[in-house]
Amino acid sequence: MNAPAKNPESAATATAAPSSPPLPSTLRLGLSRGWVEIRSFVREWESMVFTFAMPTLILLFFAMIFDDMFDTGMSAVDYYLPGIIAMGLMSVSFQNLGAGIATEREYGGLRRLRGTPLAPASYFIGKTVMVLFLALGQVAILLGVATLAFGASLPADAGSWITVGWVFALGTVGCALLGTAVSSLARTAQAASAVIIVPFLLLQFTSGIFVPVYLLPEWIFNGAALFPLLWMAQGLRAGFFPDEMAALEASGSWDLHLVALVLGAWCVVGLVLTLATFRWKTRKDG
Repeated sequence: MNAPAKNPESAATATAAPSSPPLPSTLRLGLSRGWVEIRSFVREWESMVFTFAMPTLILLFFAMIFDDMFDTGMSAVDYYLPGIIAMGLMSVSFQNLGAGIATEREYGGLRRLRGTPLAPASYFIGKTVMVLFLALGQVAILLGVATLAFGASLPADAGSWITVGWVFALGTVGCALLGTAVSSLARTAQAASAVIIVPFLLLQFTSGIFVPVYLLPEWIFNGAALFPLLWMAQGLRAGFFPDEMAALEASGSWDLHLVALVLGAWCVVGLVLTLATFRWKTRKDG
């Protein structure tokens, strides 16, 4: 008696190899990568302490020594707090990413990541998660020290906090993208420090962080106005300061529409520059 013929489709299904599970989404991989970035940063405790402590120490220094130095009608801690928050945000985004990515590129970290299933978008999401972690931590420490040690005045209403929030978001994203783009300019990790730190230091002294903008020469102010730090500081002052303090700005008003326009433009420019210049390998690697 003949055996029943096998169905070819059933036989093919039975012998087919089991399908591999789908890869996690780009967002999920990016969030996981962000957690890796945060843990790696925290392990370098010297860098972590310096990153969080430097703006706080500067605020303490100015609050104790330069009180009533300028005729602003405010205590030194109240006056300098928004500007130093802006400086800290640029530090953890522009400076941190610019130097960090240049180091990863030189020592082959980016080249190894490029050879894994990790999508480039997931890598950038991971960096964004780390920057937001550092930025939020920086702001929390500055606000905590300023209020607990000196009784600093915080934004008094929801509208002021909303202003602080969108300036925080646009400024941090724009500076992070700019830092990522600038990381490709340096030939080595050591050169990245000069390429990044020198202009950052210059901007601190020309963007109203340490010296009120109404005391700056016009040509210095106009040069600083091309970069995001001056507008970040002005937008944060609009959130922290009473309305009458707008008279001390260069135009006599907060100009929040210009703050949003310039910071938004830097987000777009930073993204274009990052896409155009970002490299996974050093120039010597081809």
